[in-house]
Amino acid sequence: MIPLPPGSDAIPARATVGALQWAQRRVSGFDDFANEFGEWVRVAADYGVELLVVPELITCQLLSAEPTRLGPADALDRLSAHTPAWTALLSDLAQRHRLTLVGGTHLTWIDGRPRNVCWVATPEGALQRRDKLHITPSEAGSWAVEGGDARDVAPVDTPVGKVGVQICYDSEFPELGRAQVDAGAWLFAIPYCTDLRGGHLRVRHSAQARTVENQVYVVTAGNTGFCPGVANFDQQYAESVVLTPCDDAISAFAADGVAKAATPNVAQLIVAELDGAALKRARERGSVRNLIDRRPDLYAALRGA
Repeated sequence: MIPLPPGSDAIPARATVGALQWAQRRVSGFDDFANEFGEWVRVAADYGVELLVVPELITCQLLSAEPTRLGPADALDRLSAHTPAWTALLSDLAQRHRLTLVGGTHLTWIDGRPRNVCWVATPEGALQRRDKLHITPSEAGSWAVEGGDARDVAPVDTPVGKVGVQICYDSEFPELGRAQVDAGAWLFAIPYCTDLRGGHLRVRHSAQARTVENQVYVVTAGNTGFCPGVANFDQQYAESVVLTPCDDAISAFAADGVAKAATPNVAQLIVAELDGAALKRARERGSVRNLIDRRPDLYAALRGA
């Protein structure tokens, strides 16, 4: 038997989380987008949300305000021009409403390299950056996005503890989740963007697997609707969820591991209260104990280590 990962004792007793399922549509410009986004964050705060997750590529909506459809290079340049306003908006809203805002992602140039970036804003207005690590063929082909590096693996420190950020495709790689849990994460935030139900289900099934194998909570948030005039970003499919481990014997989690689920393809905020004490009980003496019962000695032998 191996010990529980660092940070297990630091899991908060309670935390209220939310996922914003965002409806894509044509906007007239940044102010139009920002006004609606700000209203949803205000609503989340009214519901007591302490940590809110929003979708991957949410700001691609800004390209619908351009007079003509832009090619990939021009689109990335235009989105990069919005980066200062976007980060300022996240910081201001998080500070104004006293919550942690996992700001989906935004395509932008970082040190001369195209990245798909998630900024996490804390209630003090501070920003922490995490770049998407695993890049899909579509992203590489359309926008030439490059993956992040080791700094982007580390969980984000928030007032509700350490949170592992996994951006869409990142959730499909179990090594990342295990590394984040070993670094103290008890909650995974998964902003995602998928055009078809099949893509959504890859993320959903992967997220549920990460929940079970790491004994963590998971919040996913995706886009819905139709955004005209934006190349490689038109129709969207989402069923955002808050997931728990599947252990109802000792920790009173739902048998299907779903704490809250959004109606498919509807603009909606879902809210769930997470029980940190239940998670700790599951890790220590649940009906299955995935973290304690790991066999890293065997895995190392298979790798020839």
